[in-house]
Amino acid sequence: MVNDNEQILLDDEEMFNKALLDDFIAKGDIDGFREEFLALHSYEQSEYFEVSDDDVRQKMYRFLSPEEVAEFFENLEIDEEDYEALFETMNATYASQVLEQMSYDNAVDILNQLSKKKIASLLMLMNREEAKEIKALLHYDEDTAGGIMTTEYISLTINTPVHEALMRVKDQAPDAETIYVIFVVDEDKKLVGVISLRDLIVAENDAYVEDIMSERVISANVADDQEDVAQTMRDYDFIAMPVVDYQNHLLGIITIDDIVDVMDEEASEDYSRLAGVSDIDSTDDTIFQTALKRLPWLLILTVLGMITASILGSFEETLEKVALLAAFIPIISGMSGNSGTQSLAVSVRNISTGDIKEKSKIKLALRESGSGFLTGITCAISLSFIIMLLYGQPYLALIVGTSLTIAMTVGTTIGSVIPLLINRLGIDPAVASGPFITTINDIVSMLIYFGLATTFMSYLI
Repeated sequence: MVNDNEQILLDDEEMFNKALLDDFIAKGDIDGFREEFLALHSYEQSEYFEVSDDDVRQKMYRFLSPEEVAEFFENLEIDEEDYEALFETMNATYASQVLEQMSYDNAVDILNQLSKKKIASLLMLMNREEAKEIKALLHYDEDTAGGIMTTEYISLTINTPVHEALMRVKDQAPDAETIYVIFVVDEDKKLVGVISLRDLIVAENDAYVEDIMSERVISANVADDQEDVAQTMRDYDFIAMPVVDYQNHLLGIITIDDIVDVMDEEASEDYSRLAGVSDIDSTDDTIFQTALKRLPWLLILTVLGMITASILGSFEETLEKVALLAAFIPIISGMSGNSGTQSLAVSVRNISTGDIKEKSKIKLALRESGSGFLTGITCAISLSFIIMLLYGQPYLALIVGTSLTIAMTVGTTIGSVIPLLINRLGIDPAVASGPFITTINDIVSMLIYFGLATTFMSYLI
C-alpha cells in the first residue's frame, strides 16, 4: 500500500514511459524514439528532458530537429544557473537554431540566464532578422513589460478593408503568439484600437477596420513593472495586452502565459521574503549555498535579538524580586509575534493583489488593531483565569493579562502598518518579513510587560 505522496509520484511517472524512451535511446532506434516522444505533450517532453542525463540529451539532439526541441524548450523549468551548463554541452549552431524557432520572449528569457559571451556567440549564428528581434528585446529589464513582451503579434492599419484584413491575419497567424486579439495602428505605427478575431470575422466585407475597432485600448508602457502589468491583466481579464513606448508606438504584446509565469515568480519571491530568505532554496543547492541565502536576515535578526536581551537585562532587578514573571515571557512575546505575522500576511496580500486602495489603508489598520484588541483581551481573560487557578495571584494575573492585550493589539497594528509604509516608499512590502515583524513585536511586548510589572511591583511582592 502506498501513501498519498507516493501515489502522486506514481501518477506523475505515468505521464510518459521513461523506460521505453530510454530503451529506444540506448538502442539508437530513431524511428521508435521519435514516434513515442513526439506523441507526447510538449510539457511531458520537457519533463523527460529534465530527468535525463547529458548522454541521453546529446542523442536527443541527434534524433530531433531544432524546431522539435524548441517546442519543449518553451516548457523547461530548470534552475537559472543550469542554463549555462546546458548550452555548453549543446552544439552552438544547433542551439542558435533552437532559439530561432522559439517565441522571441521565451528565447530572451533563456538568453538572459547566459553569459554575455555566450549570448553574443549565439546571436552571431542566428538568422539576421531573428537576431535583430531578439536583440531588441534583450535591451529591456527583465522585470518590466518590455522584458516579458513578444514582438510576434498581429496588427492591422486603420484604413484596411475587412476583406483584406482577413487575408493579412491569415498571413501573420503562423508567426503570431495569439490570433484572438488584433491591434490597430495608424500610419505612424501608433496604437489606435483593438479588434477581436470574432468581430473581424462577422463584420461586413466592405467595412473598414476603423469602423469595427474599439478605440478604448488598455496598454502597458514598456517600462512598467511586470507585477503592475499582471495586476492590470487580471483585473481586465485580458488574454493579451499591447505594450507601447512613450509616444504610444506599438512595440509588442504580453500574453496570458507570460503573466502566469510572472504571478508564479512574484508569489515565490514574496514567499521567500516573508520567510526571511533571499530566495526559495533549490533542492540542488549545496549546504553552503543554502546557508548563504538565509544568513543575511538571520544576522539582522541576531542584532535585533540583542535588543530584546538588553531589555531583559535592564529589568533584572524586577525579575529577581518576582521570578515568576519569567514564566510568561514566551507567551506574551509569542502571541504578539503570532498576531503580528497574521496581520502582516493580510496586509501584504491586499497590497499585492491591489485590493487595498489609498482610502482603505487607515480602515485596514484600524480593523487589524481592533481585531488584535478583541483577540488579545479574549486570550488575556483565559490566561488570567489560569494564573488565578494555579498561583492565586490576582495582581500577577492582571499585569500579565493587560500586557498580553496591549502586546497583541500593538502587534497586529505593527504587522499591518509597516508593510503599508514600506509600500509607500516604493519597496516591496514582502521585505517586512515574518521573522522581522516577530522580532520587533518581541521588543515591544517585553517593554510593555516589564514596564507594567515594574510600575506595579509593590503589589506583586
